Amino acid sequence: MHEFSYKGSDFFCEGIKVSDLALRFGTPLYVYSYKTLTDHFLKLQSAFREIDPLICFSVKANSNLSVLKALVDKGAGLDIVSGGELFRAKKAGCPLSKIVYASVGKTDKEIEDAVSSGILFFNVESLPELENINRIAGRLGKTVKVALRINPDVEAKTHKFITTGKITNKFGIDFKTAGGIIALRKRFRHALIAGLHIHIGSQITESGPFLAAIKKITVFISRLKDQGVPIEYLNIGGGLGIIYSRETPQTAAEFASKILPLLRNSGLKIIMEPGRFIVGSAGILVARVLYVKKTPLKKFVIVDGAMNDLIRPALYDAHHEIVPLHRSKRERQKVDIVGPICESGDFLAKGRFVQSVRAGEYIAVMSAGAYGFSMSSNYNSRPRAAEIMVRGKEVILIGRRETYDDLIDREEIAV
Repeated sequence: MHEFSYKGSDFFCEGIKVSDLALRFGTPLYVYSYKTLTDHFLKLQSAFREIDPLICFSVKANSNLSVLKALVDKGAGLDIVSGGELFRAKKAGCPLSKIVYASVGKTDKEIEDAVSSGILFFNVESLPELENINRIAGRLGKTVKVALRINPDVEAKTHKFITTGKITNKFGIDFKTAGGIIALRKRFRHALIAGLHIHIGSQITESGPFLAAIKKITVFISRLKDQGVPIEYLNIGGGLGIIYSRETPQTAAEFASKILPLLRNSGLKIIMEPGRFIVGSAGILVARVLYVKKTPLKKFVIVDGAMNDLIRPALYDAHHEIVPLHRSKRERQKVDIVGPICESGDFLAKGRFVQSVRAGEYIAVMSAGAYGFSMSSNYNSRPRAAEIMVRGKEVILIGRRETYDDLIDREEIAV
């Protein structure tokens, strides 16, 4: 559920009419609902309360400082994948003991900063990475914890670009190799193998792939325990799907009912890394209709929001529901909703039946809170959108619109 709905003919975010926000702040505009954001975190926390997991929000899904701070204030940790995200996590006030660090390609500088900061642990993706973390931690006179990321070779039943748990993916370590690394664990005096980690993909709407992966990892952990190998943490990753169109994803309670039987008697500290599930439905992208263009074969609604603002449709052929900010009795028409960018891939929807709209009116692209602004760019030298947080009837600018000066601020003209 989310806090975006019609009241009469007008579309609202919590207690605020969204068209008023568009007029005040301009478009394209990201609008987030504080209540939706925090409610989804709290539902997950409540569903798993009997095992009291550390829920680390996946920063890559939405890295706005106000989004991170809202979740940290509710008790969330953060799952980071870069030095920049570590910087953001610190700025948002996240306790360092609640930060876990993934990524297949951590640089020496990123490792140094994380070791010096004292994060909870690294999720390690290869033997060379583990050796490098051990070397750097030793040079700094530190000892850090790590969790080996296991690739369980499980089909996640999601888009091929966002599946991560198949053996053909770049992520993680197969069970045989992981066993060999663990057998050599005493070599790594400054990188203690304290846990195991799995993350099989994103936008997964069925419990089966999660169950298959967790069953595989728990069997592996049992085998390690029989060998006297102490494992303290099990990080089950994220990947829970949301509704974009006609999906029927699991609720937090449904997911917990399937997963808890596998975890409750493990004796392990459980970590979760949800991103989209928490923030996906909490955000929309608002755009203004510029032109309606008719051709012999199609009708195009050209808006000021583009693939640089929301790349998911172009990158994944992703479906986002699109609604007008003012609902009327006009007929529904089949249209392509496209942006101004000079690419045929610049579309928000193709062949979509929507209420007829006119130049100057506004639309909302739903479920844009995850991998929306965080994947946006300045392609075609377009300034990035503003971001707004709505909390009841309070409106907070949490990300100002970029200016043309921002576009060239770091550049110099060579002479």
